[in-house]
Amino acid sequence: MDSLLSGASKGAGALQLNRRAMHPLLPLCVFWLLPLALTLEEDSPLDNVPRRSVPYHRENARLFHEEGVFNYSTMLLREDLDLLFLGAREALYALDLKDISKKIASVKWESTKQQKDDCKNKGKDAETECSNYIRILHQMDDNRMYVCGTNAFDPECDYMSYENGKLTLEKKAEDGKGKCPFDPFQRYASIMAENHLYSATSINFLGSEPVIMRSSPVSIRTEFKNSWLNEPTFVSMAQMPESHLSEVGDDDKVYLFFSEAAVECDCYNKLVVSRVARVCKGDLGGQRTLQKKWTSFLKARMDCPVLESQLPYIIQDTYRLCDPQKHWKDCLFYAIFIPQSDTSDLSAVCAYRVSDISKVFAEGKFKTPVAVETSFIKWVMYSGDVPKPRPGACIDNEARKAGINQTLDLPDWTLQFIRDRPLMDQAIHPIGEKPLLVRRGATFTRIIANQVQAADGGKYHVMFIGTEEGTMLKAVNYDGEMFIIEEVQLFQPPEPIKILKFSNITGQLYVGADSGALQMSLATCERSSSCMDCVLARDPYCGWDKDVGKCVVLSNSQRELIQSLKGGDASLCPDADPVKPMNRSIWPGGNLKLRCPSPSNLAQTSWERDGRPLTPSTRLRFLRDELLILNATDSDAGQYRCLSVELSKAARYTSTVAAYQVSMIAGPGEGTATLPEARTDGPSVAGLQAVIGLLVVCLVALLAWNFYKGHLPLPWNCSKKNRAQSQETPDQDAPRPAAAEVKPLVSGTNNGRNNNHPREEAAFSLAEEEDGPKVNLPSLQYIDDESEI
Repeated sequence: MDSLLSGASKGAGALQLNRRAMHPLLPLCVFWLLPLALTLEEDSPLDNVPRRSVPYHRENARLFHEEGVFNYSTMLLREDLDLLFLGAREALYALDLKDISKKIASVKWESTKQQKDDCKNKGKDAETECSNYIRILHQMDDNRMYVCGTNAFDPECDYMSYENGKLTLEKKAEDGKGKCPFDPFQRYASIMAENHLYSATSINFLGSEPVIMRSSPVSIRTEFKNSWLNEPTFVSMAQMPESHLSEVGDDDKVYLFFSEAAVECDCYNKLVVSRVARVCKGDLGGQRTLQKKWTSFLKARMDCPVLESQLPYIIQDTYRLCDPQKHWKDCLFYAIFIPQSDTSDLSAVCAYRVSDISKVFAEGKFKTPVAVETSFIKWVMYSGDVPKPRPGACIDNEARKAGINQTLDLPDWTLQFIRDRPLMDQAIHPIGEKPLLVRRGATFTRIIANQVQAADGGKYHVMFIGTEEGTMLKAVNYDGEMFIIEEVQLFQPPEPIKILKFSNITGQLYVGADSGALQMSLATCERSSSCMDCVLARDPYCGWDKDVGKCVVLSNSQRELIQSLKGGDASLCPDADPVKPMNRSIWPGGNLKLRCPSPSNLAQTSWERDGRPLTPSTRLRFLRDELLILNATDSDAGQYRCLSVELSKAARYTSTVAAYQVSMIAGPGEGTATLPEARTDGPSVAGLQAVIGLLVVCLVALLAWNFYKGHLPLPWNCSKKNRAQSQETPDQDAPRPAAAEVKPLVSGTNNGRNNNHPREEAAFSLAEEEDGPKVNLPSLQYIDDESEI
C-alpha cells in the first residue's frame, strides 16, 4: 500500500509525462489488444449479474410514510417490546415490528421558531437544514431511550419513554454538541455501551472540529490535531467484548471506521484513505499529559484493493458479524467501498477479521513524523525504543503487576509517545487480500450480514447491500464464488438507502430512506415456482418441500428439504409435471406474440416448434421474454415450447417455461385471403346519396343568390369589360385609378408581404416609384374559378 500511496501521490505528474512520451505506435498496439480486452471483459467478475431481478411493486414490502415527514434514517429495534422505533425529521414513531405499516405511537419534536430564525440568519437553508433531524436513538439500561437531534444547527438531546402505548419526551434538554452533528447531512457514528454514549461527529457549527467522544461522568475526547483526525468522514462504530475470557485481562474495545485525508502521504494533492481506530472502554485519560483525552486512541489504514486501482477506495459502511458459539477473534467486519474519483463506477465489499485488526494495534510498528527541510513533515516507520507499558494499549494484567491500575497511572513518556504517534505503520488487509464482491453499476450505500444454517449443516453469511438506486442486493460467498441471489427494487422513484436493520426473531429486514421506511422478508422463497428454480436460486433460507410442492423457508419446516447451495444440483428434484399447452390462433398474414418470462437472468431461452429448434428470421423475432411471429402462414401452425437453459456448477439444466398450440383460422374461400369489396347497396348507401343531393341543391342556390346580388359577376359581363379595356389607349397624363377601384384578391393590408403573388406586387410597386413611363395594370377581379389561380 505504501507503493500505492506513492503512486497515487505522483499520479497526476506521471500522467502528464506519460502523455508527452506516448509512442506513435501506442494507438496501433491498443487496436491490436482491443479484441483481447473485450474477450477478457466477457468473463470479468465485475459483471456479477443477480440471478433474479425483481422490479418495484407494492407487494415487495410493507411501507410506512407519514405525509409531510421525511428522512427516515434512524432506527432502534426493540424486540422485547415488538416495536421498531423510527426517527425522522421532527418526528419519532413506534411501529409494529411485524408490520411497520401499523403505527402504534408517535411524538413530534420540532425546533422552535426562534431556533429556526437563528439558523436562517446564520446562512442555513430554512427549508432543508433548519429543522430537527433525529440522529441519535439508543436504548438505555432502564429501558428508556436516549435521543438527539440536530435542532436547527443547535444539537440537543433528551430522554424518551414508551408506556401504555404512548411515546413521551421527558423534556430534559441536554447539550448535544459532540454527541449529535450540527449539519443534518454530515456523516456521524455513535453507539451506547453501559449507558455511556460513544460518538464521532463535529463539535462546532462550522463542522471544522471533529471529535471522538465518550459522554459519561468523566468525558473523554480526542485531541484537536491533524495527526489524530484530519478532515474525517465518520462511518460507523462497533463494540468488541475483548475482555471476555481474556487470558491477559484485556479491556473491551470500541472500534470506529472512517475516512480522512492522509497525513502520511507525500502528495501533490489531498489523498483520502480509509481508517479503523479503536479506544479502550476503561480509558480515563492521563494525569498530566492527555488530561480528559484518549490515551488508547490508535488508528490504522484499511485497504480494499480493487483491480490495481491507483487511488484507494473509500469506506462507506460496515457491519460486525459474530458467531455466538465462537470466540470474539473470529468475528468479521463486512465493509463496502466506493471509488474516490468519478472515473470508476465500481463498488466493492471486503471482509476483515477482528483478530487481524487487533494484532496490528497490539504488535504493529508505529509511524512517526519527521521534519524535512524545516517546512515539510514526512511520516516514516518508527524504529526507536517503544515505552512500556505499550502506548495505546489497554490496562491488562501485566500493567497491573507494575502498579498501573488505570490510565491515570500511565507514565508521561507513554502518553507523550501516543499523543504524537497515533498512526500505525501496517495496514489492515482483507481476507484473501482481495474483495469478496466487486460490482459495476449502482453505488453501494449500506450493508448488513446475517448468518444462516443451511440444510447441509453449514453456516453461510448472507449479505444485504443497499444502493443509491434504491435497490437491495442479496448475495452469498460460496468458497470464493460470489453469487447474487436477487436484486429487488424497493423505492420508486429510486432514492438512496440510508439505514438497514434486521431481526432474526421476525425474519424481517428493515430499510430506511428519505421518503419512508419499509420491511421485507429475509427469505423470499415464494418467488421460486418450481423445484429447479428453487434449487438453482441457491438461497440458504430456502429449500424445496416435495410433500407440499413448494419452495419454503428452511426454519419453518420440519421435513427434509431439497437444497444445493455450493453446486446448484437440480438433479435432486423430482420430475416436473409437463406444461400444458395454451391454445393460440392466428389469421393468415397476421401477427402473434408468445410470452416466455425467463425465471433467471443467468438462463438462456430458446424456442421449439413441433420438437425442432427455431432460429430467428425476418418473420420470427426472438425478443427478451417473447417470440413474435410476423405475417403468419400455414407453416407457422404447430406446438411451440419455450425452453430455459441455465448452467450451474453441477450441470446444465433445461426446463419448459411455456407451451403453446398455435392454429390457423382460415379466411373466406378456403383460407385464401381476399380483399374487401365496396358496398353498393343497403340503407347506408341510400342515406349517403340523399345527403350528397341535398348538398348539390344548396350549392346551386347559393351561387344563384350571389349572381343575383352582384357579389359574383356574370361570365358574359366579365368578357365585355375586358374587351373594352383592351381597346382603350393608355394615357400617361391621366390620373391613376382610385385605390378603391383596385380590388385586392385578399382583403386587408399585409404590408407588401403577400406570399401568394410576390412578383406581381413587386413589379406593381416598382412602377409607381420610378419616374419613367407608368403602366396602368388592369383591375384585379375576384376569381370564382380555382383553375384560374
